[in-house]
Amino acid sequence: MKKIIFTVLFMGILSGGYAQDSSSPYQAVVALDGSGDYTSIQDAVNAAPDNRQEPWLIFLKNGSYREQVIIPATKTYIHLIGQDKNKTIIHHCLNVGGKPEEGTEPAKTAYWKHSVHNPSSEVHKLEGSVVYIKGDHFYTENISYLNDWGVDSQNGPQALAMSSQADCAAYNNCIFRSFQDTWMTSRTDSHRLYAKDCWIEGAVDYFYGSGDALLENCTLYNLRSGSVIVAPSHKNVRFGYVFRNCIVDGNAAAADGKQKLGRPWHNSPRAVYIHTTMRIPLAPEGWTNMGAIPGLFAEYDSRDAEGNVLDLCQRKTEYDGRGPDNPPKGSCRATITKEEADGYVYERIIPGDDGWNPRAMMEKLPSPAKLKKKGDKVSWKAVPAAAGYVIFNNDRVIGFAKEPIYTLPSEVKGNLKVCAVNRYGSLGTESVL
Repeated sequence: MKKIIFTVLFMGILSGGYAQDSSSPYQAVVALDGSGDYTSIQDAVNAAPDNRQEPWLIFLKNGSYREQVIIPATKTYIHLIGQDKNKTIIHHCLNVGGKPEEGTEPAKTAYWKHSVHNPSSEVHKLEGSVVYIKGDHFYTENISYLNDWGVDSQNGPQALAMSSQADCAAYNNCIFRSFQDTWMTSRTDSHRLYAKDCWIEGAVDYFYGSGDALLENCTLYNLRSGSVIVAPSHKNVRFGYVFRNCIVDGNAAAADGKQKLGRPWHNSPRAVYIHTTMRIPLAPEGWTNMGAIPGLFAEYDSRDAEGNVLDLCQRKTEYDGRGPDNPPKGSCRATITKEEADGYVYERIIPGDDGWNPRAMMEKLPSPAKLKKKGDKVSWKAVPAAAGYVIFNNDRVIGFAKEPIYTLPSEVKGNLKVCAVNRYGSLGTESVL
């Protein structure tokens, strides 16, 4: 019997995983220190069943995960839940500038300039993004997504932190950082994306692509003079890019009044900013040319850092097209009415015909009441609708439970904390003992 158990454990270690903890609300736990089921996020994704119709919950303990993560189209309903967005980091040094042919002078390209300084850091892959989502119904929270190329070099070429090529992709309380093309949204007009309470950082077209995307309470952080936030390429969407109650901010270089809200990449792109707070000044024209004629580039109720309503009378309405597929000239209005703004809301953009409701995934369960410790046992009052609980010692995850009781390991010192987990894997409010 002992031989059988040892063989099972040994084979699990060889495959990069461990026997799943039956007391955990998560199907998989990833931890760099080996205390989870996997040390690699990609291994955990690969082990998930194909074509799920219910969430497959993967919990990431705090750590700096240097890897490229690809969610294949067959891996539907993957939920990646981080412990802490500032301490759970997925990153890699990628760009899509292309590797020069052998014998090319290294200093001629940004790719090789960086590689010469740090030869082990650079990876060029055709996927071109640190994380690439192909599987529908992806959800993530509490994770930083970084492309080290953009963050470290503060320069191009394209260096994606996130590429979301799937329908029903939702992001909660996450950080996205690069320089050029930080986040690409789907190439498919009918795909939906929802982001809430996220930080998106870049300088050149750093939120771009197609699909209907609603971002609420997000910060768009600009990194240089003349930054451009969006570069959409919609063909036939109902809404396009919608930013509600967001903040436009930036570093000192970006506070010179030359920033742009966006430029039209291809086709007939649409982007609207509603109730936006501009913590840094924008160029009076607000938008700029790229090649296409926008279907709608507009604002409603934009305000400065002090809450004063901005005068939008100088916003750009005339555009120059470029290329055989675009007219040479075109125009679109730069503002929408209150009645129109009231139509750009979650209830109209996100649910669609299938009732998709990512806000339900993001609802925090309340903190467990009556948390107490007796001997080596810690217990609390059950939280209604909880799928389970995470137990922390200070900021270290020490265990999981499905019932409101947990046996502590002997080495526990300092604060004990417990939070409930909802059925989507989202972390609730902590109780502290």
